Amino acid sequence: MAESDKDDMTTKESTEKNWPDLAGRIEGEIHMLPVRVYHEDTDFTGLVYHANYLKFCERGRSDFVRLSGISQTDLFDGDGDKEPAAFVVRHMDVDYLKPARMNDVLEVATSVAELGGATMTLLQEVRRDGVVLCRVLVKIVLVSQSGKVMRMSVLVRDALQAFVNQES
Repeated sequence: MAESDKDDMTTKESTEKNWPDLAGRIEGEIHMLPVRVYHEDTDFTGLVYHANYLKFCERGRSDFVRLSGISQTDLFDGDGDKEPAAFVVRHMDVDYLKPARMNDVLEVATSVAELGGATMTLLQEVRRDGVVLCRVLVKIVLVSQSGKVMRMSVLVRDALQAFVNQES
């Protein structure tokens, strides 16, 4: 291993150790990611701009996958003899229920509503003090770098299976 790789690993390990909740936390079958609303997240009325809820949910999905034990970097690099792949959004249904405001502390709750061979449907809720402000149902597909739909490996499916929401 090159010295710069060792330095990168040390920095990564140090950051993760010093910031243990940076990627949120797992509570049973749900991933919870805290998000603070900043001025940049709002429109001229001081309310969160609608597209920023989707950004909050993207962060939640990325950290959910990370904490489930799946390395999106390894997927994209091909992880040995496997073809390079990535998760992409195929479809979204979004319900905006209540507004969030600057300085609010929100939580993005993510769980797996359905798990297929090459797809998963995630249920995401952006909440403030337990009240759902925005609900998003997202269909995710695993695709090769050429855009071809791919089946998830057994390791990826097993990692996600633990998060299937039994109430969906």
